[in-house]
Amino acid sequence: MVDKGYANPQLLWSPEELYARLQDPRLVLIDVRTTHTFVKGWIPGAVHFDLYGISLNNTNPEPMASFMWMMEYLFGLRGVDHDKTVVFYEGIAGMRAARGFWFLEYMGHEDVHILDGGFKAWVAAGYPVSTEPTIPQQTHFQARYRPELHRNADAIRDMLSAPDVVILDTRTDDEYYGRNVRAARGGTIPGAVHLEWVNNLNPDGTFKSGDELRAMYEACGITRDKAVVPF
Repeated sequence: MVDKGYANPQLLWSPEELYARLQDPRLVLIDVRTTHTFVKGWIPGAVHFDLYGISLNNTNPEPMASFMWMMEYLFGLRGVDHDKTVVFYEGIAGMRAARGFWFLEYMGHEDVHILDGGFKAWVAAGYPVSTEPTIPQQTHFQARYRPELHRNADAIRDMLSAPDVVILDTRTDDEYYGRNVRAARGGTIPGAVHLEWVNNLNPDGTFKSGDELRAMYEACGITRDKAVVPF
């Protein structure tokens, strides 16, 4: 494990750590890149799951419950269970891997990680690439939901004036300023702090150090005493 000064360094794996665990029968390695990228080659043993092929634009209780039931099933098809170690990766340490990580954290999985630097870092380290399909052992994955990790639109609206809450907009500049409208209306949530997710990364696609990230977020008013709701 490379010490970058994080509070929870075990959540982020280096290529070296992953390579050392590649033959572990408890490992579930999930490639969340697009299909057309994945088919060109992947980390040996990885299964594919394009998380952005499935989405939900209504986080009210009923549609959310149906959506999460579907996600439980889809993760189970890929061999995910609570006794497995799950590692997500994409091209770099990006939003797709973070999305997978959040899903399993919300579902109560206690052993989930992200590959720092993603597939790019794996290849740069000289590790093997495969085109041999992996047939996962299907499980009956049942979530142990952590509702404190999710806020729907109504809950966020009620939090807008709270002094101890920061709403964090991690989208692109064009989305934040309403130049790229991907919803019913352009713009952002009133009072949201904007910091695009790419600012978390070094030029090579790995995460910045804990000190760098801490300084960046504190400069935006995001401190340890605040609850943060990113979107």
